[in-house]
Amino acid sequence: MAAGEVLLWDADDKSTRTVPRLRRVGLMSGCLGFFGLLLWTDSHATWVLYTGALHLLAETVYWVWDRRRLVEARLVPGEADDPAGLHLRRVGGRITAHDPHHVTRVLLIHDNVRDLASLHLSLRDKRLLFGRPGRAPALTPWRRTCPKAEVGDRAARWGMPGIPDE
Repeated sequence: MAAGEVLLWDADDKSTRTVPRLRRVGLMSGCLGFFGLLLWTDSHATWVLYTGALHLLAETVYWVWDRRRLVEARLVPGEADDPAGLHLRRVGGRITAHDPHHVTRVLLIHDNVRDLASLHLSLRDKRLLFGRPGRAPALTPWRRTCPKAEVGDRAARWGMPGIPDE
């Protein structure tokens, strides 16, 4: 981190989680292949193909959605004439620069069970960005960085079964 940068959001897990995803796809493919061979004799194996295609589609949609999640938000000081910028880093490693005055809403949702929070960041062009869970930062730096934004936090609306929501 360079001098003058302020870390606003830092997710606990910044990896792309490729190995667990490949493990899930491989295990599902192996199980469906085995069940397909068992049921092939009665030609009731079409559900295996549909289930495999549906699982692959769901994994692809989740992968695309997860790659867009934020893992880091930094306030980077500007040069002599430029104002400070907000740099958002996503899971895939892509860093985008935004004007802090274009942020309209910052919402931290605290987990009811673990000591983590999720970030929901809204930009002026109606984009909603989600952050991976991380330690809840203080709201004061967000308020100073994004003066036009509605900054707040709340508890999650639901938790784990068996644990009362407060």
